[in-house]
Amino acid sequence: MPTKAKVITAILNWNGSKMLQKFLPSVVKYSTGEDRAVAVIDNCSDDDSVDVLKAQFPEVGIITLDRNYGFAEGYNRGLEQLDAEYFVLLNSDVEVTEGWMDSIIRLMDSNRDIAAAQPKLMSEKAKDTFEYSGACGGYIDRLGYPFCRGRIFGTLEKDKGQYDTTAEIFWASGAAMFVRADVYRKAGGLDKRFFAHMEEIDLCWRIKNMGYRIVCVPTSKVYHVGGATLDKSNPLKTYLNFRNNLYMLYKNLPDNRLATVMAARMWLDLTAAAMFMMKGLRKDAAAVIKAGRDFRRMKKELQADRQALPHRDTDTLTGMSRISIIAQYHLKGRKTFSSLPMEPTNIRTR
Repeated sequence: MPTKAKVITAILNWNGSKMLQKFLPSVVKYSTGEDRAVAVIDNCSDDDSVDVLKAQFPEVGIITLDRNYGFAEGYNRGLEQLDAEYFVLLNSDVEVTEGWMDSIIRLMDSNRDIAAAQPKLMSEKAKDTFEYSGACGGYIDRLGYPFCRGRIFGTLEKDKGQYDTTAEIFWASGAAMFVRADVYRKAGGLDKRFFAHMEEIDLCWRIKNMGYRIVCVPTSKVYHVGGATLDKSNPLKTYLNFRNNLYMLYKNLPDNRLATVMAARMWLDLTAAAMFMMKGLRKDAAAVIKAGRDFRRMKKELQADRQALPHRDTDTLTGMSRISIIAQYHLKGRKTFSSLPMEPTNIRTR
């Protein structure tokens, strides 16, 4: 089983036999050889995933976990068993393209302060359109709302080459994230308390607080199905997104921003719950309320993280914008990244 290489592409799988059969061939074809390997971390699937891997993909390493640990802890436990300079966290529903690794690894090899990166993420269903989960690189506004080059809230742009510059970003998508193995471990990996959703943004924030850069390299392109685990209208996804966003903010905000941002988010989250109710989405409204309640229960434990983690002034973190993305999108009608009043973050390599 290939558990050691310069670059290991690690795919977390749970009952994804059909996805593996459809998308793993491209990953094996374009991500192996020349000190590159592929491994699947199986989160205790009860379908035929492991049998399919053994029969159809003998060149792929298999790590089997004893139960479903979720996205965050599943990756942590699986990556503990792999030895590489770079990990590539790749969703099982991603089709990769020829040479997709080359420009990213070349850039990271020559810039030791770049700790994580992502390719351009396109929709597998509409291949000329950016994909929701990361598009062309992730940013975050002053109140903790994430957005991307090519995607703001539910508005997805078509790719017309408008974001083809390599740029420093705030977060790289967990659907296809390149990360230095030593930095991943030094940062503590993904936070298992998140279970799933926004754990990669939390990890990237911690990495940036350590002084590293994160980039999107659009010369690398992949196609992502998205929503294969939880549909965007699922109340559980609503709950995880709202709860985990509060977890992330409380852990990583510097002291001089914490009280103001958390107070603003309390009112904004209550407003979101009210909006769900007005639309008849009672379960989603309840999920938002439960997310806030569970966050408050967790504050004491999260406080220990605040004391242990390094914090940097948010004004120094490239990719964290001073704008309010809610105001820009809903009040000013700015639906595309290029229309936002933001400074360019084109990469400066050395």
